[in-house]
Amino acid sequence: MPMPADAATVGEILATLEAAGFGAQMAARPGAMILCFTCHVETPASGVALQALGRTEGASDPADMLAVAGLTCPHCGAQGTVVLGYGPDSDQDDADVLVSLGVGRG
Repeated sequence: MPMPADAATVGEILATLEAAGFGAQMAARPGAMILCFTCHVETPASGVALQALGRTEGASDPADMLAVAGLTCPHCGAQGTVVLGYGPDSDQDDADVLVSLGVGRG
């Protein structure tokens, strides 16, 4: 699912994904795992279907470099979002999840 070019903030990206049915929440966990808050099951990020990805660029502040992924949980089928940092200031758990999802450097 492509993100609209004008969705520049995390809030706008989340709103776009929520309007498309991605209402559940998910989180990055150590070891490149994704936690689904609907079924409370942790899954390797490589086993979670990435449906959409939007990014904020952080042109003036690297801490604003965030990716919002639209994912489908393989256990319960919930469609949800996870907000992940990327770039020089990213958390290691977030970076590992992005790489396992096929985004970012490997």
